Amino acid sequence: MNNQDLYDTLIRLDGRGYKAYKDIKGNYQFPKFNLIIEHIQGDPFASPSKLIIKIPHTVANFTTEFYKNDSRKIALEDYLIRQFSQVCQQITRHRGTGKSGKISIIKIGQEILKRTAANVNKNDIEIRFFVGLPARGRTILGHQAAQMLCEDIPDIVEKALLYEVLDSSAIQKQVETAEDADFIRQNLPKYNLVAFIANNSILPRKSGVDPRPLETDAIPFKSPESLEIGFNTPNKGLMKGLGIPQGITLIVGGGYHGKSTLLKAIELGIYNHIPGDGREFVISDPSAVKIRAEDGRSIVGVDISPFINQLPQQRSTNHFTTTNASGSTSQAANIIEALEAGSKVLLVDEDTAATNFMIRDRRMQQLIAKNKEPITPFIDKIKQLYTDYGVSTILVMGGSGDYFDVADQVIAMDNFYPYDVTEKAQKIAQENPNERMIEGGNNFGNITPRIPLPNSIDPSRGRRDVKVKVRDVDQVVFGTEDIDLTAIEQLIEPGQLRSISAAIIYAKNNYMNHQNTLPNILDKVMEDINSKGLDILSNFPQGDLVMFRPFELAAAINRLRSLKLG
Repeated sequence: MNNQDLYDTLIRLDGRGYKAYKDIKGNYQFPKFNLIIEHIQGDPFASPSKLIIKIPHTVANFTTEFYKNDSRKIALEDYLIRQFSQVCQQITRHRGTGKSGKISIIKIGQEILKRTAANVNKNDIEIRFFVGLPARGRTILGHQAAQMLCEDIPDIVEKALLYEVLDSSAIQKQVETAEDADFIRQNLPKYNLVAFIANNSILPRKSGVDPRPLETDAIPFKSPESLEIGFNTPNKGLMKGLGIPQGITLIVGGGYHGKSTLLKAIELGIYNHIPGDGREFVISDPSAVKIRAEDGRSIVGVDISPFINQLPQQRSTNHFTTTNASGSTSQAANIIEALEAGSKVLLVDEDTAATNFMIRDRRMQQLIAKNKEPITPFIDKIKQLYTDYGVSTILVMGGSGDYFDVADQVIAMDNFYPYDVTEKAQKIAQENPNERMIEGGNNFGNITPRIPLPNSIDPSRGRRDVKVKVRDVDQVVFGTEDIDLTAIEQLIEPGQLRSISAAIIYAKNNYMNHQNTLPNILDKVMEDINSKGLDILSNFPQGDLVMFRPFELAAAINRLRSLKLG
């Protein structure tokens, strides 16, 4: 069928009941592209219909240089999604009742991620998007639907998806930026680094709810000479900036001088960013995990004994379980779970940490004997984490100089400028000996992989085998329970939660067999996605799935209150 067949069918459906839209499901050949109507919404108020555009490379005409490797390919796909979204906003308008008349694509932020909304393959460019098929009440507006599908969509293709009408220099800049960022990330271990912040980066954001860069009064980042390192990148050439070495790094400074802003940039340095974001070359180890206290979370069978033992009533901490964790037990569990999933870098900000978990000073040690205090503070375990397991920590600390004793490097932020104050901090530590007793023993302790049981993971609800719904970027309705991911700060798009929800079900169906440990399951799921794509997570093409890391998948599984272990 062709575009004229679609137009004629829509005119014929004018005035009929909404369910008659099912007649247009199918494949239609337009002059420059193929339109696939994959799914038709049930009524004007339901989730919009799902459509796919496929444009042959002979028409789109993007040179293979733009997608010759994964870095460039993902960056090009990201660019096309943004262009499609921008043109949609310009030309679509409300038509009829409910969600009628709107053409849209997945909403995205400042980061460049693999998304199912766009795929550049060897044959064509595929775009998956959404259309609210127009109606008045539940009566089809056939003429308006014909205009949307047969005029507006070709218009969007002409303005957003053909190389000849796009800004070639902007495309080039985006793919090269992503390629250079990935190059630096891949080479961090070569220089024994866990993070890199390029000179002239702009770290502050417009506001707490606006992730775009601060445009006025923003101070460009400049590395101190002692910590400056250069990377000879494939496209931009030599790029210099601050290299944060492996080990224990303190970020110190007065309030509002940029400590948490720097850590936040490092936290999101696991992702590539679009040109102009200001953090394009803030690059972090891909296994870096932000750790915080999380009062009230569910914990199931986690060995938190390296940090907490001797609980009242002789409660075991080797397989600690609670439905309502405290600040200290939640932070301990968050660390152990991150280590279980394979993290090699922990990011901690004292502002979101449990105070009694972070430090126990000499005066408190004298007042409360160790045999009366179940918590071994992080300060006494942080060095062991590095020596025993090679796990580095970047820690924002403004309130306790006790951490000078364990820090390998200390960076002071002063009016958003970083200074290397390692020698000064070490001298202060030597001149003012710490009289507190070290409570951490000789070793960190064991990290014991757990075995999740498949029958404890149930996404069903009532008569529905699978009931999953994503609420913004911090909550998933999974069957009859809610998974609260508010504290998982490195989740940035709702599409990641959709993918994670589907990945939990995929893991249950394929790899939870009473024998595989959680790390084994995570490895197998991520290996499948990396080799076959996010589409393996769904039974039909979805345009709203977004790539995620194993650490966030583990975080979601660990917060299932129904979770049981073998």
